[in-house]
Amino acid sequence: MIQTTLNFKHLENPVIPIFANHETFHPRFGWLKKGFDAAKRNPGIFLQDDAPVRLGVGKNMVRAIRYWCSAFKILDKNNSPTMFGEKLLGNNGWDCYLEDPASLWLLHWNLLKPTCEAAAWYYIFNVFRDLDFTKEDIFAGLKDYINNFNKTIADSSFIKDVNCILRMYAAQDFLRDNTPIEDSIDCPFNELGLIRHFGKNYQFKIGTKANLPAEIIVATCLEYASRVCQGRNTINIPSLLYDEGSPGMVFKLTENILCAAIETVARKFDAIVLSDTAGLIQLSLPDEPEILADEILEQYYNS
Repeated sequence: MIQTTLNFKHLENPVIPIFANHETFHPRFGWLKKGFDAAKRNPGIFLQDDAPVRLGVGKNMVRAIRYWCSAFKILDKNNSPTMFGEKLLGNNGWDCYLEDPASLWLLHWNLLKPTCEAAAWYYIFNVFRDLDFTKEDIFAGLKDYINNFNKTIADSSFIKDVNCILRMYAAQDFLRDNTPIEDSIDCPFNELGLIRHFGKNYQFKIGTKANLPAEIIVATCLEYASRVCQGRNTINIPSLLYDEGSPGMVFKLTENILCAAIETVARKFDAIVLSDTAGLIQLSLPDEPEILADEILEQYYNS
């Protein structure tokens, strides 16, 4: 097991200690687009008495939709569309109905990147390093993790978050007649296959992700590097794999998968270069890696 310590040096407030603001609801099919479009028409929609009618959901679900739209950073604190929200879900967006699994990976990345409003999600994907685990393991780790924030959180909030994470990402549970539990099939993020479920045990799926395009991996590597490199023109592969908040941690990648993705995208973009210096493989960075990241995504979605 790879050990690490919390490393917040390169991140300013990477996590806000928010727990259980999802009202126990994971993001369901259509919710993000529904919330984005409704808020674009009327930023005050979530606070209106008739919001449940207008959105076609229960009162608690209205609050959950508002939370997830903010947590995925498609709406800002004023419920106005963010630049990312417009690029992805706008009328002429990359994938406004989230039909391409690549968009779910991009949203997963956006949920966890600074400033993350889903502390338990940040913890399990970036700080928690066990590959095999139980609910109890995550719960115990979260209780210890919260000490970093000097804040008291009720155990019930941790439990709600742990259950929500596992419903959101773990492979479907089945009843005795092999019928999927409704809750588990109503979340698009199950498609990512990041967590396997074996009885009471869970396991991260490390390595190949059939529906994770190389372009998403490389674009997020460049975005991450622009945030942490502070003027350096290279970033080493171990940092992209194992550092807190890195694509390797968020997507659960291996070195072979990461390097193969970079080599694939490098065939289309000359500015993407892998170099081997004294046995240390590094990704060379352009002057403004975040701009290249956006170009890679634009080409991916418009090709």
